[in-house]
Amino acid sequence: MAERRQGDIEAGEAKGPAGEGTTLDLEKMENGNAQPDSPVKKEKKLGMYKSLRESIRRVGERSPLASNIRGSKEKLGPDSGMEGNTPEMGIRSPASPNLSTGSPMASRGKAISGLFKKEGESTDGSQQGHKAQPSLSRSQSDASAIVASSSLLKKGAALRRSLRIGSTKDKVPKKEKEKEQLQPVSETLSEEKLDKVEVEETYILPEIPFTPLSVMQINKLIEMEVLEEAHLNLLSLREELRRERDGGGEDLSSMELANKEKDLNLLYRALQEKLKDIVRDSNKLPSRNKELLVHVARIIQEEEKREGDPGSLFKGWRDIWRVAVQEGVQVKMDSVHLDSRDQNSSWLAVHLGLLGKAIVEDLENVKNELQGSYPPSFDVFPTYVGCYHHAIGQHFKKILQQKLDSKDSYAVLDWIINRFASEKIMGSPTLQPDMKADDKTLSLENGFLDQIKKTYCDRLQDDLRTYLEKMVSLQSDEMWKDGKTPELDGDFYHSEIHMDIMTMVKSYIVNSNKIDSDLEKRVVFTCSEELKEFPQRFEREFRQWSDTLTDSSLQAAYQITYINSFTILREQMEVYRERCPLQVEGSGKEMEAMVDRLGQSVLEQFKTEIKPFLRRMLTRKWLSTDDDFNQLVKSTENLSQLCRRMKPPYVQEFVNKVHYHMVKEYISQLMKNNYSCKNRKHEKAAAKMREQWAELQDLFHQDLHSTSDWLQPVGEHLANIIGQKNKKEIKNSLQGLVKDYPDISKKHLSAVLYFRGMVRGRERQVILHRLGELKRTVGDTGDKNQALFNDIQVAINTDCLANVPLFCLPLFSSDS
Repeated sequence: MAERRQGDIEAGEAKGPAGEGTTLDLEKMENGNAQPDSPVKKEKKLGMYKSLRESIRRVGERSPLASNIRGSKEKLGPDSGMEGNTPEMGIRSPASPNLSTGSPMASRGKAISGLFKKEGESTDGSQQGHKAQPSLSRSQSDASAIVASSSLLKKGAALRRSLRIGSTKDKVPKKEKEKEQLQPVSETLSEEKLDKVEVEETYILPEIPFTPLSVMQINKLIEMEVLEEAHLNLLSLREELRRERDGGGEDLSSMELANKEKDLNLLYRALQEKLKDIVRDSNKLPSRNKELLVHVARIIQEEEKREGDPGSLFKGWRDIWRVAVQEGVQVKMDSVHLDSRDQNSSWLAVHLGLLGKAIVEDLENVKNELQGSYPPSFDVFPTYVGCYHHAIGQHFKKILQQKLDSKDSYAVLDWIINRFASEKIMGSPTLQPDMKADDKTLSLENGFLDQIKKTYCDRLQDDLRTYLEKMVSLQSDEMWKDGKTPELDGDFYHSEIHMDIMTMVKSYIVNSNKIDSDLEKRVVFTCSEELKEFPQRFEREFRQWSDTLTDSSLQAAYQITYINSFTILREQMEVYRERCPLQVEGSGKEMEAMVDRLGQSVLEQFKTEIKPFLRRMLTRKWLSTDDDFNQLVKSTENLSQLCRRMKPPYVQEFVNKVHYHMVKEYISQLMKNNYSCKNRKHEKAAAKMREQWAELQDLFHQDLHSTSDWLQPVGEHLANIIGQKNKKEIKNSLQGLVKDYPDISKKHLSAVLYFRGMVRGRERQVILHRLGELKRTVGDTGDKNQALFNDIQVAINTDCLANVPLFCLPLFSSDS
């Protein structure tokens, strides 16, 4: 093969000056100079061609097929005329770098064609065939084949040099060469062995050619991804430019130097773009790109070493690599299928599932395929993980630009906080142990996660408001419009509205807790705020309907139903008080206020019903008939039946209010001065009063289960005063009254005495004076919270002398 190459060279030299038109004229045309070259320039060009030929020869020696070439040499031996590296090659004038027969590219093509020579074909035959060729030109297809073959040789050689793997010639002793050559070499096995070799941090840079290839040739190498040779020639071109600058540019003008620097700049930019393209697309075909990535890494390392050199054109090569990785990751993210909301209601959940799967597959390729093509200092796997963190954040920003509902927002939060760190994505066993613990948690920009949580809570509040409105409509459609009697749950009126509301609220809170405690707190806050507004809206809708009812008992039944429902709802929300004390308390107060208003409505209905009967109590007619009292009892019994449908604890509060109202209104009839007993009728009135009072107290304690025991003695105390036969004994029975009801005044007692028939007289004043003394002594020990008489108004002051000191009064005769 060497003989063939040398024959080509001799053939080129034999042409003499006439042959230069084929080779050197193209170079002149390329340089835009048609003038004959000076001897100095010719010598310089010959040196460049010599360097080019030497560079191509080295590629052939370092290629994976170099051992086959050497084997052919040894088999042919010295008789065949094949010589290895003859010194003459350094002396002969180099051929032109164009695609002529004597060019370096043609020589490289010959070397490659010699490798695939058929068995039995002699070197002489090859030479003769070559000499018989009528033309020195080559077809375009032949040129493409040669370029592709040279690319293969260069890639194999470059990979071996980068991995610091010596050739068979270097590793095997000469005595064993022959034996080694007899063993077939499998390209597949070689690739498998290379896959298992880790790329070392340090490397030996191949020899930089003294004379670089032309700009077009270097650019072609870059385009064909023959990266190592392209970079070596770039370094050579860079060094040549430095020498020419340092030499003062004797052979080149300043314009030529500027153009040369511009060419170098453009070539470096082309190389950077090619590196970015390779890195960006490296994970699409990881097996194909593994070898290229080795060259990419070595180029970056070498350029980083030279960043401090004077006149360094480009810096930040590692940053360019990271940008390319980031762009590749972003492309991967954007390629994940995403339906629209109209196409699929679960569009985002499906997309996030596919996204997680794509991330795992991509990082598995990085870990298993790409990582081995880089030196350790590149931190390939952590870099890809970090790029995914950034890309995911950008991806979610795009997603959040759409109007997400609560379900979509929750899916995003669940994916970020739970699924991302789980075994389904970053915690996948296939990514361990390369995955760092900190990288399992998605790192996002400050405030971004809060923004998603806020969006979720806002949508959740909208959903809850809509749901509550539907609950009101459901109550109206299923119960109010038809005037149905509320259902019973055991003994109590029952509506499922509180169950439906609490089921929804609880599901929100439970699901938020699956994300984190912070979101749970936010959801409790949101639900409490919405529930705070709901009671008034519900009550407004309910009253619009209930005010049209003519059946007061049905109206009361519904009121008791919702008293029960909202009492339970308030109690159930109290469970979440620790999460959000102020908001839960606020919503609870609103519900409690609504319950009180509903209860007050029931009480007002009862008050309205019994008012005419109470008005005729303790009058002249009252002494002679029990009709009004019987109606009073009947109304109270009906209320008792309703109260049985009311759930504790509110029922107790309600019953006590009814009890208080009944006592207050009954006693108030004494204070109106409508009737004064004469002719010992006070004894009959006292007896009847005791009887009715006892019946009312039994009704409240046994049927209604009132706990207001403090109201019971007042009737007995007043009946004793009214029925006392001896007026002088009245003052002795005041102590118990004052002790139990310290708020009683002289006006109240004066009205009681008026009903008894003591309209005036000294004894009356003595009784009132005694009351004043007891209030100053015994009254201070009474329960101030048990105020009854303060709420009872006296019609008029029946005795203008009530407050006159006793010693100022004249001695009147005693009343009979």
